[in-house]
Amino acid sequence: MSTDPQQDWKHWHEQRTETVSAPYGPLSLTGTHWLSDYPEGRIPDVPGRWTADGDEVVLTASPEDRITVDGEPLTGEVRLTADTGPIPESRVEAAGRRLVVLRREGLWAVRVFDPESSARRAFAGMEVTPYDPKWVLPGRFRPYDAGRTTIQVENADGRERGLGLAGEIAFDIDGAEHTLRVAVEDDGSLWAVFADATSGDSTYRFRFLRPPAPAADGTVTVDFNRALLPPCAFADHFICPFPPPGNTLSVPVPAGERRLSPAGDR
Repeated sequence: MSTDPQQDWKHWHEQRTETVSAPYGPLSLTGTHWLSDYPEGRIPDVPGRWTADGDEVVLTASPEDRITVDGEPLTGEVRLTADTGPIPESRVEAAGRRLVVLRREGLWAVRVFDPESSARRAFAGMEVTPYDPKWVLPGRFRPYDAGRTTIQVENADGRERGLGLAGEIAFDIDGAEHTLRVAVEDDGSLWAVFADATSGDSTYRFRFLRPPAPAADGTVTVDFNRALLPPCAFADHFICPFPPPGNTLSVPVPAGERRLSPAGDR
Protein backbone atom coordinates (compact mmCIF):
# COMPACT_ATOMS: atom_id res chain seq x y z
CA MET A 1 0.00 0.00 0.00
CA SER A 2 1.31 3.42 -0.95
CA THR A 3 1.26 6.53 1.24
CA ASP A 4 -1.02 8.28 -1.28
CA PRO A 5 -4.69 7.54 -0.40
CA GLN A 6 -5.84 8.54 -3.88
CA GLN A 7 -3.43 6.09 -5.52
CA ASP A 8 -4.51 3.38 -3.09
CA TRP A 9 -8.12 4.02 -4.03
CA LYS A 10 -7.29 3.96 -7.75
CA HIS A 11 -5.57 0.58 -7.35
CA TRP A 12 -8.52 -0.71 -5.29
CA HIS A 13 -10.97 0.42 -7.96
CA GLU A 14 -8.96 -1.26 -10.75
CA GLN A 15 -8.90 -4.53 -8.80
CA ARG A 16 -12.59 -4.23 -8.08
CA THR A 17 -13.38 -3.83 -11.80
CA GLU A 18 -11.26 -6.88 -12.61
CA THR A 19 -13.10 -8.93 -9.99
CA VAL A 20 -16.53 -7.84 -11.20
CA SER A 21 -15.77 -8.61 -14.85
CA ALA A 22 -13.91 -11.90 -14.23
CA PRO A 23 -15.21 -15.02 -16.03
CA TYR A 24 -16.98 -16.23 -12.87
CA GLY A 25 -17.62 -12.83 -11.32
CA PRO A 26 -21.08 -11.54 -10.37
CA LEU A 27 -21.91 -10.66 -13.97
CA SER A 28 -21.80 -14.34 -14.86
CA LEU A 29 -24.64 -15.43 -12.56
CA THR A 30 -27.55 -16.57 -14.73
CA GLY A 31 -29.75 -18.30 -12.17
CA THR A 32 -30.40 -19.10 -8.51
CA HIS A 33 -32.63 -22.18 -8.38
CA TRP A 34 -34.21 -23.16 -5.04
CA LEU A 35 -34.54 -26.92 -4.82
CA SER A 36 -37.82 -26.58 -2.94
CA ASP A 37 -39.27 -25.25 -6.21
CA TYR A 38 -38.25 -28.46 -8.04
CA PRO A 39 -39.40 -31.44 -5.94
CA GLU A 40 -38.51 -33.84 -8.74
CA GLY A 41 -34.92 -32.55 -8.75
CA ARG A 42 -34.94 -31.42 -12.37
CA ILE A 43 -33.93 -27.78 -12.82
CA PRO A 44 -34.65 -26.27 -16.25
CA ASP A 45 -31.49 -25.92 -18.37
CA VAL A 46 -29.34 -27.38 -15.57
CA PRO A 47 -28.06 -30.93 -16.16
CA GLY A 48 -28.36 -33.67 -13.56
CA ARG A 49 -30.87 -34.35 -10.81
CA TRP A 50 -30.55 -32.27 -7.64
CA THR A 51 -32.28 -33.26 -4.39
CA ALA A 52 -31.91 -31.98 -0.85
CA ASP A 53 -31.18 -34.61 1.79
CA GLY A 54 -30.78 -33.06 5.22
CA ASP A 55 -27.39 -31.38 5.44
CA GLU A 56 -26.38 -32.37 1.92
CA VAL A 57 -27.49 -32.14 -1.68
CA VAL A 58 -27.46 -35.32 -3.76
CA LEU A 59 -26.47 -34.80 -7.38
CA THR A 60 -27.20 -37.66 -9.77
CA ALA A 61 -25.82 -37.56 -13.31
CA SER A 62 -25.57 -39.72 -16.42
CA PRO A 63 -22.80 -39.54 -19.03
CA GLU A 64 -25.13 -37.47 -21.24
CA ASP A 65 -25.20 -34.73 -18.61
CA ARG A 66 -21.45 -34.14 -19.07
CA ILE A 67 -21.02 -33.01 -15.47
CA THR A 68 -17.64 -33.07 -13.79
CA VAL A 69 -17.02 -33.01 -10.05
CA ASP A 70 -13.54 -32.10 -8.88
CA GLY A 71 -12.47 -32.32 -12.51
CA GLU A 72 -13.66 -35.90 -13.00
CA PRO A 73 -16.72 -36.97 -15.06
CA LEU A 74 -19.67 -37.88 -12.87
CA THR A 75 -21.75 -40.97 -13.54
CA GLY A 76 -23.99 -41.92 -10.64
CA GLU A 77 -24.38 -39.76 -7.57
CA VAL A 78 -22.33 -37.55 -5.30
CA ARG A 79 -23.20 -35.83 -2.03
CA LEU A 80 -22.44 -32.11 -1.87
CA THR A 81 -22.36 -29.48 0.82
CA ALA A 82 -22.55 -25.72 0.38
CA ASP A 83 -19.76 -24.15 -1.65
CA THR A 84 -17.90 -21.58 0.43
CA GLY A 85 -14.79 -20.91 -1.64
CA PRO A 86 -14.22 -18.84 -4.80
CA ILE A 87 -16.62 -19.63 -7.64
CA PRO A 88 -13.85 -20.84 -10.03
CA GLU A 89 -12.95 -23.46 -7.41
CA SER A 90 -16.47 -24.79 -6.97
CA ARG A 91 -16.67 -28.56 -7.39
CA VAL A 92 -19.29 -28.96 -10.12
CA GLU A 93 -18.89 -27.88 -13.75
CA ALA A 94 -20.91 -28.46 -16.90
CA ALA A 95 -20.07 -27.06 -20.33
CA GLY A 96 -17.91 -24.32 -18.84
CA ARG A 97 -20.58 -23.29 -16.33
CA ARG A 98 -19.99 -23.59 -12.60
CA LEU A 99 -22.89 -25.08 -10.66
CA VAL A 100 -22.60 -23.79 -7.12
CA VAL A 101 -24.47 -25.22 -4.14
CA LEU A 102 -25.96 -22.58 -1.84
CA ARG A 103 -27.74 -22.81 1.51
CA ARG A 104 -29.76 -20.03 3.14
CA GLU A 105 -31.76 -20.48 6.34
CA GLY A 106 -31.97 -24.23 5.81
CA LEU A 107 -33.02 -24.06 2.16
CA TRP A 108 -30.82 -25.35 -0.67
CA ALA A 109 -30.26 -23.79 -4.07
CA VAL A 110 -28.07 -24.25 -7.12
CA ARG A 111 -26.50 -21.21 -8.72
CA VAL A 112 -25.33 -21.17 -12.33
CA PHE A 113 -22.31 -19.05 -13.26
CA ASP A 114 -21.78 -18.78 -17.02
CA PRO A 115 -18.81 -16.79 -18.42
CA GLU A 116 -20.85 -16.31 -21.62
CA SER A 117 -23.73 -14.58 -19.83
CA SER A 118 -25.37 -11.68 -21.62
CA ALA A 119 -24.68 -9.37 -18.64
CA ARG A 120 -20.96 -10.07 -18.78
CA ARG A 121 -20.82 -9.58 -22.54
CA ALA A 122 -22.66 -6.24 -22.24
CA PHE A 123 -20.62 -4.92 -19.29
CA ALA A 124 -19.29 -1.43 -20.01
CA GLY A 125 -17.88 -0.63 -16.59
CA MET A 126 -19.22 1.19 -13.56
CA GLU A 127 -19.99 4.83 -12.98
CA VAL A 128 -17.73 5.77 -10.08
CA THR A 129 -17.25 9.11 -8.35
CA PRO A 130 -13.59 10.26 -8.32
CA TYR A 131 -11.83 9.96 -4.99
CA ASP A 132 -12.68 12.74 -2.54
CA PRO A 133 -10.93 12.88 0.85
CA LYS A 134 -14.02 14.60 2.25
CA TRP A 135 -15.72 11.20 2.32
CA VAL A 136 -13.08 9.50 4.48
CA LEU A 137 -14.72 9.96 7.86
CA PRO A 138 -13.58 9.12 11.40
CA GLY A 139 -16.13 6.79 12.92
CA ARG A 140 -16.96 5.00 16.15
CA PHE A 141 -18.18 1.41 16.43
CA ARG A 142 -20.78 0.80 19.11
CA PRO A 143 -21.40 -2.91 19.66
CA TYR A 144 -24.76 -4.05 20.90
CA ASP A 145 -24.83 -5.02 24.57
CA ALA A 146 -26.52 -8.30 23.71
CA GLY A 147 -24.02 -9.06 20.96
CA ARG A 148 -25.49 -10.14 17.63
CA THR A 149 -29.17 -9.63 16.87
CA THR A 150 -31.08 -10.91 13.83
CA ILE A 151 -33.83 -8.95 12.13
CA GLN A 152 -35.98 -9.83 9.14
CA VAL A 153 -35.42 -7.70 6.04
CA GLU A 154 -36.71 -7.92 2.51
CA ASN A 155 -34.27 -9.29 -0.06
CA ALA A 156 -33.90 -8.46 -3.74
CA ASP A 157 -35.89 -11.57 -4.72
CA GLY A 158 -38.91 -10.38 -2.73
CA ARG A 159 -38.47 -12.79 0.19
CA GLU A 160 -37.71 -11.83 3.78
CA ARG A 161 -34.63 -13.33 5.44
CA GLY A 162 -32.70 -12.84 8.63
CA LEU A 163 -29.91 -10.25 8.72
CA GLY A 164 -27.46 -10.52 11.61
CA LEU A 165 -26.35 -7.20 13.08
CA ALA A 166 -23.78 -6.64 15.82
CA GLY A 167 -23.76 -2.91 16.41
CA GLU A 168 -23.63 0.45 14.70
CA ILE A 169 -21.06 2.87 13.38
CA ALA A 170 -21.45 6.57 14.08
CA PHE A 171 -19.85 9.34 12.04
CA ASP A 172 -20.40 13.02 11.31
CA ILE A 173 -21.39 14.52 7.95
CA ASP A 174 -21.32 18.32 7.82
CA GLY A 175 -21.39 18.51 11.60
CA ALA A 176 -24.36 16.18 12.14
CA GLU A 177 -24.07 12.64 13.51
CA HIS A 178 -25.35 9.73 11.44
CA THR A 179 -25.34 6.02 12.15
CA LEU A 180 -25.44 2.76 10.21
CA ARG A 181 -26.26 -0.65 11.64
CA VAL A 182 -23.54 -3.16 10.78
CA ALA A 183 -22.67 -6.83 10.80
CA VAL A 184 -19.26 -8.05 11.95
CA GLU A 185 -17.51 -10.45 9.58
CA ASP A 186 -15.37 -13.41 10.67
CA ASP A 187 -12.18 -11.34 10.26
CA GLY A 188 -13.54 -8.53 12.42
CA SER A 189 -14.30 -6.17 9.54
CA LEU A 190 -17.71 -4.53 9.30
CA TRP A 191 -20.46 -4.68 6.69
CA ALA A 192 -23.32 -2.26 6.18
CA VAL A 193 -26.19 -2.20 3.69
CA PHE A 194 -27.21 1.41 3.24
CA ALA A 195 -29.13 3.88 1.13
CA ASP A 196 -28.89 7.67 1.03
CA ALA A 197 -30.52 10.66 -0.61
CA THR A 198 -29.00 9.74 -3.99
CA SER A 199 -30.29 6.14 -3.99
CA GLY A 200 -32.52 5.29 -6.93
CA ASP A 201 -31.61 8.58 -8.58
CA SER A 202 -27.93 9.13 -9.34
CA THR A 203 -26.90 5.89 -7.62
CA TYR A 204 -28.23 2.34 -7.42
CA ARG A 205 -31.14 1.82 -5.00
CA PHE A 206 -28.76 0.77 -2.20
CA ARG A 207 -25.09 0.00 -1.70
CA PHE A 208 -22.71 -1.90 0.54
CA LEU A 209 -19.96 -0.50 2.75
CA ARG A 210 -17.17 -2.60 4.26
CA PRO A 211 -15.17 -0.68 6.88
CA PRO A 212 -12.11 -2.38 8.38
CA ALA A 213 -12.09 -3.94 11.83
CA PRO A 214 -12.39 -1.26 14.51
CA ALA A 215 -9.44 -0.47 16.76
CA ALA A 216 -9.50 -1.59 20.38
CA ASP A 217 -11.07 1.73 21.39
CA GLY A 218 -13.83 1.38 18.77
CA THR A 219 -12.51 3.94 16.33
CA VAL A 220 -12.90 3.02 12.68
CA THR A 221 -12.44 4.70 9.32
CA VAL A 222 -15.66 5.07 7.33
CA ASP A 223 -14.59 5.58 3.71
CA PHE A 224 -17.55 6.18 1.40
CA ASN A 225 -15.17 6.36 -1.56
CA ARG A 226 -15.27 2.57 -1.30
CA ALA A 227 -19.05 2.26 -1.29
CA LEU A 228 -19.86 -0.82 -3.37
CA LEU A 229 -22.59 -1.78 -5.74
CA PRO A 230 -24.26 -4.91 -4.33
CA PRO A 231 -24.12 -8.14 -6.34
CA CYS A 232 -27.75 -7.74 -7.44
CA ALA A 233 -26.72 -4.60 -9.35
CA PHE A 234 -24.81 -6.92 -11.69
CA ALA A 235 -27.25 -9.84 -11.97
CA ASP A 236 -30.92 -10.17 -11.05
CA HIS A 237 -30.41 -13.62 -9.54
CA PHE A 238 -28.60 -12.50 -6.39
CA ILE A 239 -30.63 -12.24 -3.18
CA CYS A 240 -29.05 -9.14 -1.62
CA PRO A 241 -30.67 -7.84 1.57
CA PHE A 242 -32.20 -4.39 1.47
CA PRO A 243 -31.04 -1.79 4.02
CA PRO A 244 -32.38 -2.54 7.50
CA PRO A 245 -34.43 0.08 9.34
CA GLY A 246 -32.21 3.03 10.25
CA ASN A 247 -29.76 2.54 7.37
CA THR A 248 -31.20 5.08 4.96
CA LEU A 249 -29.18 8.26 5.38
CA SER A 250 -31.12 11.51 5.02
CA VAL A 251 -28.20 13.22 3.27
CA PRO A 252 -26.69 12.56 -0.18
CA VAL A 253 -23.48 10.52 -0.34
CA PRO A 254 -22.04 11.32 -3.80
CA ALA A 255 -19.09 8.95 -3.43
CA GLY A 256 -18.01 5.47 -4.45
CA GLU A 257 -19.59 3.21 -7.04
CA ARG A 258 -22.85 4.67 -8.33
CA ARG A 259 -24.33 2.30 -10.93
CA LEU A 260 -23.44 0.30 -14.03
CA SER A 261 -22.41 2.26 -17.09
CA PRO A 262 -24.85 2.01 -20.01
CA ALA A 263 -23.83 -0.70 -22.47
CA GLY A 264 -23.40 1.87 -25.22
CA ASP A 265 -20.54 3.55 -23.32
CA ARG A 266 -18.01 0.86 -24.14
